[in-house]
Amino acid sequence: MSDDTQNDPPKGATSRRALMLGAVSATAIVSIRPALAQTAASVVTCEIPVPDPGRAGNYIAADGSLVPPGTQGAFAPAGRPFKGQDVKVALGGGGQLPGTSYEQNRAYTNYIRRLQSGTSGFTCFASLQMPRG
Repeated sequence: MSDDTQNDPPKGATSRRALMLGAVSATAIVSIRPALAQTAASVVTCEIPVPDPGRAGNYIAADGSLVPPGTQGAFAPAGRPFKGQDVKVALGGGGQLPGTSYEQNRAYTNYIRRLQSGTSGFTCFASLQMPRG
């Protein structure tokens, strides 16, 4: 007997291994798809307050920065948080945030683009940036 025949897997073992890998892959796909669907649903329902509650007394300037109330050209805080889906559409250029004028929409979307980690609404905004497959 040569050394080459001792290293060869028994007949049928390769086929069984391929079937087992296929079963594992199918299980992974089945378990990942619901998670992606749940993520997509949460993007639609998440909310972004403008501004976040910690800065609620400030107005929003045209560039999205926060300024003291009464600042010339600045806008009062939004009356309610915006839904993730509405923000996604507005940021994509396909519409305006609900209940806003053109100028307010620009100021509010500029504010949203400037959100940083630790700010209320940041997680929602970050999830809007994630590519969907």
